[in-house]
Amino acid sequence: MAAGKLLLYAGLSLSLCALGMLAVAICSDHWYETDARRYRERCRSFSSRKNPGFIYIPNNSLPLRASRSKLDRWEDKLLLARNRRQLFAMSAADECSRQYNSTNMGLWSKCHRLGFDQDIEDLIRKGMMARCSYIKYHYSSATIPKNLSYNITKTIRQDEWHSLHLRRMTAGFMGMAVAIILFGWVIGVLGCCWDRGLMQYVAGLLFLMGGTFCIISLCTCVAGINFELSRYPRYLYGLPDDIGHGYGWSMFCAWGGLGLTLIAGFFCTLAPSVQPLPRSTCPKSRQENGTVC
Repeated sequence: MAAGKLLLYAGLSLSLCALGMLAVAICSDHWYETDARRYRERCRSFSSRKNPGFIYIPNNSLPLRASRSKLDRWEDKLLLARNRRQLFAMSAADECSRQYNSTNMGLWSKCHRLGFDQDIEDLIRKGMMARCSYIKYHYSSATIPKNLSYNITKTIRQDEWHSLHLRRMTAGFMGMAVAIILFGWVIGVLGCCWDRGLMQYVAGLLFLMGGTFCIISLCTCVAGINFELSRYPRYLYGLPDDIGHGYGWSMFCAWGGLGLTLIAGFFCTLAPSVQPLPRSTCPKSRQENGTVC
């Protein structure tokens, strides 16, 4: 009897802690973080070396003019090389043409990290830039450069749809997981007060179901981040090698809440089987003379 009660109380306590950790993870914005300080330092040093000064080249040292057909072939080669450089970001100048910021992202907003870039901090302090921007869960036309081909533009729009669905799945399954765990906790408390083993068992099953939804949500979150980093063209969506990125403490809170939920479900489903069956003082019922004991 004491072992069953102990398992039940431990399961309810762990589920309450899991609810708190999941609530903190949902309300915070540190699921995924990037650190662009090394990238900015490299681009600043590269820009300082890029322009050594004006160099005069006289006309008599220039090469002779080629024919028009050769110029056309050279223009085609240069255009092809430029498009290839844009797609794969092969040079340092192409990488530094984009501005990357140190950010932290959650389920609802994406923010500039505090104290990582003094220029952005000054703009935020002056009110010229907002620290956080909301993550959209509805489709909006992405800002696509005009000089891209039709196939690349179509690929970008399709990837926007896939990324949007992954974000919706992450938020939706996490909300369902919290709701199911909360409902299971209420059922478990009522089963503990009324001493109903079936309600305790149902509470444990609800905890395990909530943990399953939580696993799906976290897996879709990881898949969404990996999908964003592997989108084409790479020079628009990929990250350079010297930008540090990884999961923040909100993600670890969510995984911790998942683990506590599964342990709570195991304890609550095990508690009724540990408790001994109540013995009745009435003997085995049998029908005698039309009456049942």
